[in-house]
Amino acid sequence: MSTEIPPSRALSEALQILATEHWSLLATRALTYQESLGRVNMFLTILSGAVIALALVAQADHFGAAFISIAIFMLAVVLVTGVFTVARLMALNRDDFRWVLAMNRIRNAYLDLHPELEPHFTTSSYDDLPGALQTLGIERTGADRLGSVFHGLQTLPGMLSVIVASVAGAIGGLIAIGFGAPVVVVLLTGIIGFVIAFLLLAVWGRRAVRSLDPGLQPRFPSPPKPPTS
Repeated sequence: MSTEIPPSRALSEALQILATEHWSLLATRALTYQESLGRVNMFLTILSGAVIALALVAQADHFGAAFISIAIFMLAVVLVTGVFTVARLMALNRDDFRWVLAMNRIRNAYLDLHPELEPHFTTSSYDDLPGALQTLGIERTGADRLGSVFHGLQTLPGMLSVIVASVAGAIGGLIAIGFGAPVVVVLLTGIIGFVIAFLLLAVWGRRAVRSLDPGLQPRFPSPPKPPTS
């Protein structure tokens, strides 16, 4: 009696396994998005609460020394929370990139089993950067701009970095006020604090984008483009 599994049954089992893994990755991506939005909402809630509390203190102290001391402390807490939030968002973005590559690999397996279905796929079946960008709906010509400042500002970590840098600038201005600096010096201190904080966060984010996990090296790279005449 033969114990070999019929080809049709083996193919069906392979598709079931791949589909199960695919749905698992989709659910994981959804959880990643939920955590990202939750982290951003938590930070904005903390920032809003700090601003409201400072407004009440300002009414009581009339922007005196007590207000400046309390404001520096509270904004420092907001700043630290913001930096940690940006760090977590960067980690979640890396996780999401990993899940996209994993789904591209599964899609590649689908096409290995049924290559005739390739014209019906909009997303990519290649697990390199161009393939991930195609799945994410980003033009392949934008691959070299992925780590640019302009693209970074459109992401959650980038937008949050602007807010965090603004908090850093506000702290710098308050410190200058505490030392009795004139208005021009206070303004310049705030601007310098904002620029320095934003540049540090931008460099940090760029390095996070450029440094990929070695385990994510392409197994199914995109085919080279045909030469244009």
